[in-house]
This record gives sequence, structure tokens and C-alpha cells, in this order.
Amino acid sequence: MSTIAKAWQVLPAAPASLLRRYKEMNPVLAQVLYNRGVAPEDAAAFLTLTRPKVDPFAMKDMTRAVGRIRQAIKRREKIAVYGDFDADGVSSTALMVQVLRAFQANVQAYIPDRVDEGYGLNSPALLGLAKQGVSLVVTVDCGIRSVQEVEDANAAGLDVVITDHHSVGAEIPNAFAVVNPQQADCGGDKHIAGCGVAFMLAMGILQKHLDEFGAKRLPNLRQSDLLDLVALGTVADIMPLNTLLNRTLVKHGLNTMNEGRRLGLRVLAEAAGLKIGQLTAQDIGFVFGPRINAAGRLASALTAYELLTTPDETRAKELAQTLNELNRKRQDLTREAQERVQAAILADGVDQMPLIFVQDDQVLAGIVGLVAGRLTETYYRPTVILEHGEHESRASCRSIPEFHITHALDNCADLLLRHGGHSMAAGFTVPNKNLPLLRERLMQQAQNLLGGRELQPTLAIDMVLTMRQLTLQLAEDLLALEPTGHKNPPPVFLTKQLEVTETRAVGSDNAHLKLKLRGDNQPPVDAIAFRFGDWAQQMPALVDVVYALEINEWQGRRNLQLRILDMRPSP
Repeated sequence: MSTIAKAWQVLPAAPASLLRRYKEMNPVLAQVLYNRGVAPEDAAAFLTLTRPKVDPFAMKDMTRAVGRIRQAIKRREKIAVYGDFDADGVSSTALMVQVLRAFQANVQAYIPDRVDEGYGLNSPALLGLAKQGVSLVVTVDCGIRSVQEVEDANAAGLDVVITDHHSVGAEIPNAFAVVNPQQADCGGDKHIAGCGVAFMLAMGILQKHLDEFGAKRLPNLRQSDLLDLVALGTVADIMPLNTLLNRTLVKHGLNTMNEGRRLGLRVLAEAAGLKIGQLTAQDIGFVFGPRINAAGRLASALTAYELLTTPDETRAKELAQTLNELNRKRQDLTREAQERVQAAILADGVDQMPLIFVQDDQVLAGIVGLVAGRLTETYYRPTVILEHGEHESRASCRSIPEFHITHALDNCADLLLRHGGHSMAAGFTVPNKNLPLLRERLMQQAQNLLGGRELQPTLAIDMVLTMRQLTLQLAEDLLALEPTGHKNPPPVFLTKQLEVTETRAVGSDNAHLKLKLRGDNQPPVDAIAFRFGDWAQQMPALVDVVYALEINEWQGRRNLQLRILDMRPSP
């Protein structure tokens, strides 16, 4: 399905005098750095990314958290690492368990079921852990909004150490320690993922152990052994890659991945057709992340957790194949649900409202967020999709930059049982009796903020280039910007008046478009346009294209390819 038309915005050119200060650099790369807000004096650090140097104890409550965990290790207390069922949560759980096992801790992993238990801490699970003899629960990527659940844990004799990165609510849980950089009085980097916070805790544990016993008694665990998991969670959770810490963590995490150290990721790459040694942040975002997430969406996140932690190659291959199959099923279910919900939206005229609020009792809990995201992309409106229960209902929300969805839910907290998330994605549980008023208040907030505005996504373009400027050398120079992703996207260019010499629809349902483009009397260049398959039947002779440059490697040959993001017939 075609998405709403995008506005093209070519970013202002940097002054020539400023560009010259990016010394010994391709001027196109210099312009892209200028567009990203990277000053000439900061360019080297932004591109070089030396090994991460972190001070975990800059974060509030880190000393308490490390002290309590080390005490539990020494006393052989039972420790439970309580994670989330998404890729960030699964990566964080695997990381923390790996660290604690390196210290011979008595530790187990707990990841709740998405359907039966929902996001975050839940009291029955905590009470069950207490009955099993667990005395310390360390949360990763969750817990910051679980005020009542932490009280229930305290009453059951559990100590709770919260590590999280989600936005804080009006009340901080009364946990033994709360490590979350979103707290106003926390000195940590506020842009790291849940696995980034877990990594900081791991570094704190290692540092205190080193201070007490020296290097001779350190476990067989290197910082780099954990960074592949940090990279996985950071990219999959769409954390910004324009910050020095995230860029550094992901860069060195990719190095670890490309060494093939972690069996589970190595076999997952093979199962997905990727090559160890050539993995990029894009591979995490579009290949690894969806497969890890598919486990928690359609089955159990523990399947993905086991893949990341198993030492058994046969078992790893079985698990990787399972994740591949779950991901294919997830794609089919998402497409079917989107078509069904979109038909209901159009029938009710909901697409004309400032916020889409729909109920669909057929959509699976594991894909409701994906469907909401597709609808937000299609209509460029905040979207809430609700699953109606007998007494209470759950919803998944996706939003646009102009509307902070979690703040909107904060303003409705008196109607909700629980809620949480980020500016662009959130979830909540609501008693059914409050649904009409909740819908009314969310609609009113959206009307106040968005009403009367022409809502249209903007496609930021780094530069207008001619066909003569498109070279393999330019594409290689731009690789210095890696890792690319959220807030540091691959450079985007515009080239006009290109002749279409070949075109064909590709993909299982002909949803995508392969074409060859020519201009400036240059040889044709290959291009791929995802979700533009319907253009194959009515392709204009000349097009203006917005694209990212890629290097396509096939049978030992490296060729330039344009990954088309948007396209228009040339005037």
C-alpha cells in the first residue's frame, strides 16, 4: 500500500568557508556531516569512534545497585534477571545473565509472556519468583513504571534493582536501586537503550571487582564480549545513532559480531543469508531485530534468549530456523491485519480525524504495534489500536514527531491501569468503562496540537547530485558515517531528470521495483525501490528520485546501487 505523499526538503548548503574546514574530506561527506550538526572540530571523533570509555558510577543509584548484586553473588543468593520480550529486553537479559554467570552467580532469566502477562513487571510473576527462593530481582529494559508491582515484591521479601531507559512517571518505584538515565537527577547518557543501561551496570560490577581483587581474579569476560548484544538492542530499539556513546557502542559491537564470536548470532546470520564479516547496523535493524522480536510477538521470547546464550551449535541452528519461520509468519499476519483494519478505518472515516483510534479484536497482541506503525506511516496520524478484553483492554500506540504519545497518555493517567513508552511508541491497559472518555481526551489533545495543520511527512535530502557525481568512490567515502540509523540516517540525495531504461516488479507479491536509471550520458545505474511495485505498469520515461547510495556485492564484483526512498515523474 502506498503511503501518504512526502514533502521533499533539500537541506541548506553549508557555507564554502565552513566546508573547507572539514580538511582532507570528500565535500559531499563534509556536507552530510554539516547536515547532521557535526562541527569540523568534532568530525574526527564522530567518524573514528575509539573504544568506549564509560563511567558507570556517573549514574544515580549505580553504587547501590552494584553493591547489592555483588553481595548476592558472594552469598550465593538466587538472582532473577527480569527482562522484556522485545529485542532490547532479550539482549539485555542475555547480557546481564552472561555477566553474572561469569562471576558464578546463582542466576536465572525471566521474560514475561506478551499475551498472558503483558509488558513490564507483574506481581504474580514476582511472587512466583519469591516462592522459588529468589531474593534479588534485577530488571532490564523495564520496571520504571511498575510502582505497585515493586511494592508487592518488597512485601514478598524481594529486593528489586531496576535498570531501564523508558520515560519516568509521576512516581519512581520504591526499589532498592533505580538506574535509569531518564531520571532528572541521573548523570548518565539519556539516549542509551535498555541494553546500554545493563552494559553500564555490568561495567560497574567489573570495575568494583577489579578495585577489590585486582586483575588476577577477574572472570574470563571482556568488555567486547558484551558489545554485540549492546549493538543488537540499541539498533533494534531505534535508539539515536548521532550520539557519540551510542555510535561507539554500536560500532564496536558490530566488530564483535563480525568476528563471529557469539554462536547464536553467527548461525542466525547464516540462516538469513547474511555474511559474517560484512554485517552492518542496517542488518541489525532489518534482519536480526525483526527475527529476535518475532519470538516474543508470536511465541516465547525465551526462544530468542536461548539462541543468544546457547553454546550448542545444533540447537542454535534449530532456534535460528524457528526465528526465520516466525518472522515469515509475522510478515503475513501483519499484512493481513493491516488490510483489514485499514478497510474499517476508511469505512468509518477515521482517516480524517487527528488521531486514529480503532478496535480490532482479531489482531494478535504480538503484531498490534506493527500494524499501528504501518497505519501511522500510511496516514501520518498518531494511531491507537485496541484489543478489547472482558474487563480491561490493551492498546499499542504509534505516533509522529508532532505528537508525543507518552505525554498524551500521562495526561490520561487517571483513566489507565498502566502505561509507558517513548515519544513515538507506547502501550497502555485501560478498564473498559473508561474507554469512551479516554478516546475523547486523546482526540481532544490531538485536535489541540494537530488540528488545522497540514500533516505530511518530510523527507530530508542532504544534497542534489548529478549522475556524474555518483561514483563507487563516493559510496565508499560515505561508509565513514557508519553506523547509520535513527538520527543519523544513511545520506539521502536527489537526482533529477533520470531516464528509465529498464523496470520490473520483484518480490513474492511484486511489491518492489527493480530499475536501471541513466543521466548525464553516463552508464545506467541499478536501483531498487521497495513498495513501489505498482509503478511497474505505469512507469514514466523520466523520473526525479530521492535515494541512498549502496554498494552491491555479487560474485566478487562491487557495483553502485541506488536504494530509492521516493520517486516522482520529472516535470
